[in-house]
Amino acid sequence: MTSQHAILTAEAHRDLAVRTDHGPAYGDAQMCCITVPSEFRAVQGSYPILFRLNDTRDHFTALAMFGFENGENLFLEDGRWDARYRPLAMAIQPFLIGGAPGGDGVRQVHVDLASPRIATDGNGVRLFDELGQPTPYLAQMAEQLRSLDEGYCAAPAFFAALQRYDLLEPFTLDVTLDDGSRNRLVGFHIIDEDRLVALDAAALADLQAAGHLLPIYMAIASLAHLGDLVARRNHRLSRG
Repeated sequence: MTSQHAILTAEAHRDLAVRTDHGPAYGDAQMCCITVPSEFRAVQGSYPILFRLNDTRDHFTALAMFGFENGENLFLEDGRWDARYRPLAMAIQPFLIGGAPGGDGVRQVHVDLASPRIATDGNGVRLFDELGQPTPYLAQMAEQLRSLDEGYCAAPAFFAALQRYDLLEPFTLDVTLDDGSRNRLVGFHIIDEDRLVALDAAALADLQAAGHLLPIYMAIASLAHLGDLVARRNHRLSRG
């Protein structure tokens, strides 16, 4: 579906409403989404965090994993998202943050009017009240957008530190499921714990001073949820 982005204003979008349901019809059928180091503490409570090189192989991104293959989200259960926390990149849809038309650096809330989350039947959550003021829902979305934008802007320094100290190693996961089928995650990276342990005091102090040690440890802790993904996949298979 083609995107249709517009700057969100009360004048143009006073009656706009958004569906907050969960399911493939609303764009939730995704294997993973981007996450940022500033939210690793929240993400690691439910999802594995893996790293992946971009197509030009010149920088990394971090991903919260929901499944093993494209279009598979094992956290979708009967119209609900079965986790305490949804990563910001999923939670803010159909909104995004962008620059003002004049290019003055001011960040503004945009909305994708072509998103399946735009309500056309009057059953969604309104963005503006009768007086044209933002509703609590829109205020919450704006705060989450701000957090994601700040995290995204700060992330390059984190990834540069990981590469500076050679802390990422290739990772492949092969899983044999209860029905004998195999699932495979390939093309990802994880924190190299041996290299992390071997860092000298100066390197650790550098990472700590920059605020990078906490998200590193959170990414390592998140790998415990790889087994949870396997369990969710087996549970789905058992239900047919």
